[in-house]
Amino acid sequence: MRKAFNEELLLAARQDERIHMILADIGYGEIEPFAENFPKRFINCGVAEQNMTGVACGVAMEGNIAITYSIANFPTLRCLEQIRNDVCYHNANVKIVIIGGGMAYGPLGISHHSTEDLAIMRALPNMVVLAPADKHEARAAVHAMLAYNGPVYYRCGYKGEADIHPAPVKFEIGKAIPVKSGKDLTLVFTGTIGYNCKLAVEALAAEGIDVELISMPTVKPIDAAALIASAAKTGRLLTVEEHNICGGLGSAVAETLLDAGCGNIKFRRIALPDVNVSKIGSQEWLRDQYGMGVKDIINAVKGMMK
Repeated sequence: MRKAFNEELLLAARQDERIHMILADIGYGEIEPFAENFPKRFINCGVAEQNMTGVACGVAMEGNIAITYSIANFPTLRCLEQIRNDVCYHNANVKIVIIGGGMAYGPLGISHHSTEDLAIMRALPNMVVLAPADKHEARAAVHAMLAYNGPVYYRCGYKGEADIHPAPVKFEIGKAIPVKSGKDLTLVFTGTIGYNCKLAVEALAAEGIDVELISMPTVKPIDAAALIASAAKTGRLLTVEEHNICGGLGSAVAETLLDAGCGNIKFRRIALPDVNVSKIGSQEWLRDQYGMGVKDIINAVKGMMK
């Protein structure tokens, strides 16, 4: 997904001179084409994420589109005050892009995990929150993000993620992307863990359980209409996310359903428990360790069917 993002950004930058890339001395291996093609629109601020965000805000307020770009939580938690006071307060046209959402940098430990980001970013006024699930969503989301005038948080995968969609998709901010229709239960996911959901739904179909699968790449603003319609059809809704259970996709969906008077829906969340991720291993291994593996999703669906 990282490669897909950078390829689409480069294409867009050829068409729009407003696009600037501001980094904190990170990203080598993918960003060289942008730096080589647009040296006057490429700024490396050094290992100084707070400064990076301030510079990006200034670039944006001169009428440009500023992209901050780094790994995991470095462009968010390390410079949260600048995002809140500079970017969001001024509704600046800054796009905050992280590479390796969730536990993609598993072997590097908690310092490189991004597991509270969705909750924190969606709590900020004016901020749009995106978490594409595969390279098709990632490519389309780049153009939707650039077309939107205002702050956007873009949670990208790292590399090698499997595709969920067989072909390019239409991406619209605030809209869900249907993956599979079903009648027994609704499964809503965001981000790259959606591939585990796809595998689980296929296994459940072989056992006669018909699950409706929905990708929710926009966590804020969330697609309330799609959630309400699907929940009303199936009567059961399960959310899956690679994020702390507090404040992320599951919380957003629960708020949406309760606000709409859908409190009679059977509802459950699969997410990281509210703990520090202290274990070290690959992303897939960590998902299994913290209850987000394919078997965990299958068991959760079967439990809700009883």
